[in-house]
Amino acid sequence: MPFVKTSDGVDIFYKDWGPVDAPVVMFHHGWPLSSDDWDAQMLFFAAQGFRVVAHDRRGHGRSAQVSEGHDMDHYAADAFAVVEALDLHGVVHVGHSTGGGEVARYVVRHGQPSGRAARAVLVSAVPPLMVATADHPGGLPMSLFDGFRADVATRRAQFYRDIASGPFYGFNRPGAEIQQGVIDNWWRQGMMGSAKAHHDGIRAFSETDQTADLEAITLPTLIMHGDDDQIVPIDISAHRAIGKLRHGTLRVFPGYAHGMLTTHASVINPELLVFVAG
Repeated sequence: MPFVKTSDGVDIFYKDWGPVDAPVVMFHHGWPLSSDDWDAQMLFFAAQGFRVVAHDRRGHGRSAQVSEGHDMDHYAADAFAVVEALDLHGVVHVGHSTGGGEVARYVVRHGQPSGRAARAVLVSAVPPLMVATADHPGGLPMSLFDGFRADVATRRAQFYRDIASGPFYGFNRPGAEIQQGVIDNWWRQGMMGSAKAHHDGIRAFSETDQTADLEAITLPTLIMHGDDDQIVPIDISAHRAIGKLRHGTLRVFPGYAHGMLTTHASVINPELLVFVAG
């Protein structure tokens, strides 16, 4: 299997499909999943003639289950290790949830300084800040994330089943069409990864203030968010993030849940294509 070794010795698994000279779209997955969560988008964009790349974050999927480095700085640096190893240029970076935070940090720390990034897309993404603080009173309570940590430490398998079968895809809403295969695939991806990486990663996605990252992005940036997102509520994320961007566009999807990339790929993918190709 293809791997890139980072500067601190971590093996990062990646997928690389399509012609090497085609325009590149790179996908950054959410917590606690893997690059497999982008299958619907990678197949779609590959069929449109793009080169598509996605990697498993350290401690997730098939990447090395290392003890340390589960923070946005390392996530961004690991993504850049893949970009450098494949010598990618003019890349459109698309991040979902925690992966959206990774994209924001990546663009500012690596993509813009290197001149290799062209555009950014933040889908159901965590920036600017998830947790409530004195300066950010509208965020979610720390007790919620402490509960996540406790569940990962004591009942991870059932916790992941509960997330996938409930709020992640909106399957807990009245009249929702339950897709058991989607639930099972989410659980499979989560359980492939490291409990340590997932436990530590909760702090990364909930407590990392990325206001400065958003303000420093000079690339055209698209924010896509469902207004029924129960995981990353739109009022604390997309509605706040759009005001921090210099060249941002916000697209809201009424009634869509956090996992809309999977459940509504037929709607999301063509809209992504318009921005990516623009």
